[in-house]
Amino acid sequence: MNALNTANSTPPASPAPVVARQEVRCAVRFPLALPVVLLTSSGDIAALSRNVSASGVLFELDRALSTGQDIQFSLRMPGQVLGTLNDVLVHCLGRVVRCSLSQTQYLAAATIDEYQFAEQ
Repeated sequence: MNALNTANSTPPASPAPVVARQEVRCAVRFPLALPVVLLTSSGDIAALSRNVSASGVLFELDRALSTGQDIQFSLRMPGQVLGTLNDVLVHCLGRVVRCSLSQTQYLAAATIDEYQFAEQ
């Protein structure tokens, strides 16, 4: 009778495959180290951009930012990068999507939800 039960039982389920988390990027990122001041609800924070795209920025800074925190900042984009004769000042509104400590500095990634070119 044990032979019958063994033959009709279902095989054990195999474990679910491990899926690597993959970051999806929609825009080309430019490695630009630009000084910037982040305007936050808790005050102004000096930072340095590490890379910039049309949809986001990675900042290097001395203190942590909260995920979801709204920020404002202005970037003086080099004309060489934009293909213009002069640098262009861009005012941005965004929010922090992640922040982590990397050796000695915090790295904060932020989306750019709105932007406006300054009058030159």
